[in-house]
Amino acid sequence: MVSSARSARVREPAGNLPVDVTSFVGRRHEITRTKRLLAESRLVTLTGQGGVGKTRLALRVASSMRRIFRDKAWCVNLEELRDGALLADAAVEQLSLGGPSSGTDVDAVVEHLRHREMLLVLDNCEHVIEDAALFVDSVLRWCPGVRVLATSRQSLGVAGEATLVVPPMQIPDLDAPPPPESYEQFSSVRLFLDRARSTVPEFEVTAEDGAVLMRLCARLDGNPLAIELAAVRLRSLSLHQLEERLVERYNLLSEGRRGAPPRQQSLRALIDWSYELCSEQDRISWARVSVFAGSFGLAAAEHVASNGLSRVDVLGAMHSLVDQSILVREEEAGEVRFRLLHALRDYGQERLDASGERQRVLARHHDWYAELADRFAADWLGPHQAAWVRELRLDLDNLRLALDTAAHERRTAPGALRLASRLTPFWSIRGLNGEARHWLETALEHVPPDTPERPAGLRANAWFALMQGDTATALPLLDEAAALAAEHDDEYELAYVTQIRGMAAFFRDDLAEAEELLADALGRFRDLEALYGEWFGLFALGLVKGLRGDRDSGIGLLRECIEAATGRGELLWRSAALWASAHIEILRGASARAETAAKEALRLQRTLDNRLSSAFTIDILAWIAHGLGRDERAARLFGAASAVWDAVRAAPEYYGRFHASHDENEQGARRALGDRAYREAFDRGYEMSPESAVDYALELKRTTRSVAPDELTATTLTKREREIAELVAQGRTNKEIAETLVIAQRTVEGHVQHILTKLDFSSRAQIAGWLAGRRSS
Repeated sequence: MVSSARSARVREPAGNLPVDVTSFVGRRHEITRTKRLLAESRLVTLTGQGGVGKTRLALRVASSMRRIFRDKAWCVNLEELRDGALLADAAVEQLSLGGPSSGTDVDAVVEHLRHREMLLVLDNCEHVIEDAALFVDSVLRWCPGVRVLATSRQSLGVAGEATLVVPPMQIPDLDAPPPPESYEQFSSVRLFLDRARSTVPEFEVTAEDGAVLMRLCARLDGNPLAIELAAVRLRSLSLHQLEERLVERYNLLSEGRRGAPPRQQSLRALIDWSYELCSEQDRISWARVSVFAGSFGLAAAEHVASNGLSRVDVLGAMHSLVDQSILVREEEAGEVRFRLLHALRDYGQERLDASGERQRVLARHHDWYAELADRFAADWLGPHQAAWVRELRLDLDNLRLALDTAAHERRTAPGALRLASRLTPFWSIRGLNGEARHWLETALEHVPPDTPERPAGLRANAWFALMQGDTATALPLLDEAAALAAEHDDEYELAYVTQIRGMAAFFRDDLAEAEELLADALGRFRDLEALYGEWFGLFALGLVKGLRGDRDSGIGLLRECIEAATGRGELLWRSAALWASAHIEILRGASARAETAAKEALRLQRTLDNRLSSAFTIDILAWIAHGLGRDERAARLFGAASAVWDAVRAAPEYYGRFHASHDENEQGARRALGDRAYREAFDRGYEMSPESAVDYALELKRTTRSVAPDELTATTLTKREREIAELVAQGRTNKEIAETLVIAQRTVEGHVQHILTKLDFSSRAQIAGWLAGRRSS
């Protein structure tokens, strides 16, 4: 009896991981990545914003891996620890070590862990970050059998540390919403549903609820804590009511979970807690950068937030806020950008309002993006066009905010009008004709009649109206722009008005008037040495001449445009002239030359991400296919082009002569195939992704190369792991494998877990299936 009692006293408990009280949803990718990192590094820190689920993820990983450690997995929660000097005491208590008399004595803890093989979860380190780092460093140095999985809003900064930023849960793109019935593909929605049914067991999703669920989870940023807090409100609100009241986020999400730490009992409390942990410099910067919409670059942050702070101060704050998971760091085309999620942005704006700085900071924001538009306009005709389009796409939300800041007041509207006008090439390329008109009309409504920017704004607005087939609106705008330009002796604007009038005539299919006006405008631009207008003129006049039958002259003007643009590395007018050349070559009966020119135009348009021009070019490639008797291809290309037309809210019927040729070729392909076959092919083209549509139009075949099983074996598994994998595939148990290889059973368990982790498998059966596939390949 004594012996049995002594054995019971010394038996090591199997860890102290808390038991899940709610179901675990999603995160398969993050679980796999964390396991892989733990296989390679003895310290892995999960970082991320408050409420994103770092603790749940860490405990899930620890629970699934504890069997491979002799002493299992243990958790030390630092949530309630307010004095980092007491960290060692907290570890002693939670690890059941019996321990040091002084909380500053880490050595005694290390001594207890020195000979253990275990996974140690160190949870919520951010508020005692320095003490946690020292503690972990000591454990890693002196306890070789211990691996540490930490959670913190910022990294620990310990040598050998691997970090994984835990992202929000998957959410739908509200700019391109999926069908309502596909809501369950998003992990954030599945979490919402799970928590909703726990709150209201009778909760049911109707056919029309899918879209609401997806919007809700997107507006909650996929943040698990926010989703859980929102789901609680279904006790008193319907889904639709919850969505309507989401703008009252902080009041709405005030009911927390009993037993949760105080900072997690409401979203507001959570963010308050994060704010209190920031330095004063960080708080000021957080408030000021909250004016940004979407993501923003470092230079923009330095300009907007630097009043009273140096640029070095702002840089330090950006680094600190990223490290504390307040800011999300993103990288796009080699540039680091930052983003605040909605809840944190709203909170920052509250603080900004409280400081009385909002209007001044918004003015600095507007000035930055106005200057960006000026630089874009000055540098546009050159080799950096694709980079400019990417940059403006990334900053589109901020450009919209800058326009909204200035467009509604008489004093600032001229700046908004200039900004919107400067962006004309960008609006056109992206097919944002309606949005361009909105900003131009709003600013024009508020600027004084004698504003110098007014003629350019009127002319630009007329152009976008024409691009939407609204000639009735465009012509009076051009008349007003011409009168003002003449009043100011603005030869540049007079040339542009003439050119746009020529394009209006072209869209009306009045080619004689179009040629006369476009020739006049081209001469004016040559005299002014204004390249943008000149290249536009070469393209437009060359096309009109070719369509009128003077094909040699037309091709000559287009070649001049192509050569001049190519010499400067320019893409927009070069691709336009190539497209126009293809149009004329079709009329000449030179299908091969037409197809070559059109495909080259489309390649350039893809580089520039020029959606509207891509619609024209894919459409004309459909004409060429029909002319060559490839009518199934023609039908698919018409479908692909139609999808792009719809995306940019345009249509062939807006563009006179082009519309007539489009209809002629489309009807020819339909007759050749028959209505049913044509519609089937058209629908296949319409349903293509934009990338696939361009690939198909260019007749490129994309091949995806999967990793062969033998490659995975050679690069991923060690010799011992391959040996054990073979025995697993034979159906051997861990005990049988250990006996066969004369190694410890715990060692086998560790190897099996590493195999599963490296191959991203979850069962032994998958290992067997994988090896069977390898043998048959």
